[in-house]
Amino acid sequence: MAVSIDTVYQRVLNIANKEQRGYITPIEFNLLANQAQMMIFEQYFYDLSQFEEVLQRKNDTTYGDMIDIINEKIDHFEKYRQAVDMSNGGGVGILPDYYRMGEIYTDKCGHDAEVELIAQNEIHHILNSPLTTPTETYPVYVRFSSAGDNQTNRERRIQIYPTTIGNGDNVVCNYIARPAKVAWGYTIVNEKPLYNSDPAYTTNFELHQSEEKNLVIKILELAGIQIKQQDIYQIASAEEQQQTTQEKS
Repeated sequence: MAVSIDTVYQRVLNIANKEQRGYITPIEFNLLANQAQMMIFEQYFYDLSQFEEVLQRKNDTTYGDMIDIINEKIDHFEKYRQAVDMSNGGGVGILPDYYRMGEIYTDKCGHDAEVELIAQNEIHHILNSPLTTPTETYPVYVRFSSAGDNQTNRERRIQIYPTTIGNGDNVVCNYIARPAKVAWGYTIVNEKPLYNSDPAYTTNFELHQSEEKNLVIKILELAGIQIKQQDIYQIASAEEQQQTTQEKS
């Protein structure tokens, strides 16, 4: 379940007004919201690494539970068996946009064969050794860039060996995607921005619903507003109580 960007925006505005820090415009909020989302998302992988390292040293179920919680938050962004664009032929592929790449597979040999990542400085020796020459059963790939590549394509372009694997072959990959760029959408009514939930205007946070409070805190920090976490609970509680009262009336 996604986190409502409107809920986060309204709580940020309430706290900013309480602190008399002025109005945060939708454009400013959207910039801060995307930065906050990526900071929280990237922290998952740092925390996961730290907890796994501690778990190796200690047999403590607490760390195991934390790892499960983080993995649950990451699961939403995992994509499986996504097509690799091989339309250029000659073993050249373009990977989907990704945050972290997992395994790449090809069924050129009649069954799934994992394509192993090889460093550029090793590929020459591998290709020229009879014992390590890639085959359709044991393929490999390297990352490379071409003149004029933008940053995105530079990270996504690969060369698969043998080069007989190409256009028309089924090459797929598993990866972790980046969170979609969020936007608090609005239309101008009486010279003021009015929230518009239409998907053509608005994109909610893809983070786990438990991150709502963290998003509010992080956005306020990025906006330069120092706030105690307890204040957020108080505001949230007041909002929920008001909503309950309205529903009963």
